[in-house]
Amino acid sequence: MAKLENKIFRIVDANLNRAREGLRVCEDIARFILNSRALTKELRDVRHKVSKIKKELAGRGVALIASRDTECDCGRLNASKLMTPRKGYEDIMTANMERVKESLRVLEEFCRIIDERFSPRFASLRFDVYAIEKRAYIKRIS
Repeated sequence: MAKLENKIFRIVDANLNRAREGLRVCEDIARFILNSRALTKELRDVRHKVSKIKKELAGRGVALIASRDTECDCGRLNASKLMTPRKGYEDIMTANMERVKESLRVLEEFCRIIDERFSPRFASLRFDVYAIEKRAYIKRIS
């Protein structure tokens, strides 16, 4: 079971990082391109909530970081090859919002195994991101 638990922690660690990175990209677009104080704050708040949960999960010891194995990650080398060219900030925003939503869903699912108390928190954050995404889209087209 310890080996499987390590693999699950690896999934959780990767998706915590992916969600926070995607949120940061969107936050910078909201701040510097859309010039929206409200969207910037909302995205920052979600990012901080994910960071807070990460700290709580890390309370399980160093399991998250210890499970990290970037050298042996079979998807690592393919990532750069699969990058889609971006035509503008809209593409970057869209891709990163998708990345965040997908990561939050993965976290919601795998936290049911690690500690089910975290799962509803990730579900709630995912729905918050859906609403923020809509407001950002409206801001972009207006």
